[in-house]
Amino acid sequence: MKQLSKATAITLFSILQALGHGAHAAEDFAACPQFFPNAKPPVVAARPALRALCYDAFAILHSGESKTPVFVAEMLNRAAVADANEKRTNRFFADARLRSAERATLEDYKNSGYDRGHMAPAGDMPTPQAMAQSFSLANMVPQAPEHNRGVWAKSVEMATRSYAKRAAGDVYVITGPVYVPSIAQSAGIGPGQVRVPKYLFKLVYDQSRNRAWAYWHENTDATRASKPISYGELVKRTGTEFLPGVKLVD
Repeated sequence: MKQLSKATAITLFSILQALGHGAHAAEDFAACPQFFPNAKPPVVAARPALRALCYDAFAILHSGESKTPVFVAEMLNRAAVADANEKRTNRFFADARLRSAERATLEDYKNSGYDRGHMAPAGDMPTPQAMAQSFSLANMVPQAPEHNRGVWAKSVEMATRSYAKRAAGDVYVITGPVYVPSIAQSAGIGPGQVRVPKYLFKLVYDQSRNRAWAYWHENTDATRASKPISYGELVKRTGTEFLPGVKLVD
């Protein structure tokens, strides 16, 4: 009963957030500060229809403009990775906490040629409920299928879990899409015109070592594994301060 009560509280909070105006300050994630270093979420530029959503094992800043996440945040460690052995459900769903005009639907992805690409991976989920929540379309972007199932899954998602399993403490992971030249000018899929990102990134921050790096991949089937980029380079490319207040070791 205690777990259900917590989940109910998170759901009620998220519904209230969805009814708001989509600000993106720290208080939007008051129900799930644990997913951000020092409880400080990324500082992003103002955009239309931003919504903060809390789930059991991750948090999303969602854009009603692109109908995809702006970013998805997780906190991994040795214990969390050890618990992440739940059976994959594959039950994708449109998140009812978002307004219908701002959310992706199953119809949008149907016959689109793109996968529903998880930003917080199903493989990271520590409980059946978290696994089910990870299939919210709010946690997805249109992703090139060979990239999603191949190099991204193996060289990025699995590599991040492997690192978190070896790390001495907590590892914060922030994943998201990048639209070039802009969201408004990017191609869209389906009746809802869900925007297709040009690039995907996954930022990894090891708090105990105070070091961070990021994977940066073009969203194409031809993409191959590549060396991570620095945190500074990620900020330069995206214009977003993902770790506000953190002073990294050079």
